[in-house]
Amino acid sequence: MIRILLAEDQGMVRQGLKMMIETDPELKVTGEASNGKDAVTLCETHQFDLIILDIRMPVMDGLEASRIIHSRWPERKVLILTTFNDDKYALEALKSGARGYMLKDAEPEELIRSIRSCLSGGIMLQDQVAAKVMPKLINKEASEGADPSITPRELDIIRRIGEGRSNKEISEELGLSVGTIKNHISIILDKLELRDRTQIAIYAIRRNIV
Repeated sequence: MIRILLAEDQGMVRQGLKMMIETDPELKVTGEASNGKDAVTLCETHQFDLIILDIRMPVMDGLEASRIIHSRWPERKVLILTTFNDDKYALEALKSGARGYMLKDAEPEELIRSIRSCLSGGIMLQDQVAAKVMPKLINKEASEGADPSITPRELDIIRRIGEGRSNKEISEELGLSVGTIKNHISIILDKLELRDRTQIAIYAIRRNIV
């Protein structure tokens, strides 16, 4: 069972989303919150595999909650689910450590795919959001390619992370163990002074590696 915390301030919307998510028998909403502060509090006392956050909530918004959750429990995945198709919000969500940014009008199948992509280590942006965000990511940094300290093998891994591959998928494609992939990722993070896989994916996009 995959345990999900769902934070949404509108009760009817929250219940509707819960029903959509649980159409997949492996997904279970085991925690509910009406604001970001309550979501963080629940994370202190309960184990969750994924935290789904609305952006605009009272007391504490989803972006701030995402930053706190990512800093305290970096192994827990965060997905932003909102009504706002806004590139600034989407960029801030990625910077906060969120693995995805989806709109509430997504079809149930699309929402479930995004949940599974986030859980497997990928980065998920809904198509209409990606259309706004990707040009800004690409234009934000000169197209210089990878840092010269990055080896060809590390470049292979960066490229695949940018494409949304999980560690298991990368290991199978490159013929290496998952442990070896994790070691390479640790070295990449250290070399590039990045925090996590999300930042590696953004780096890959900015440098036109993918």
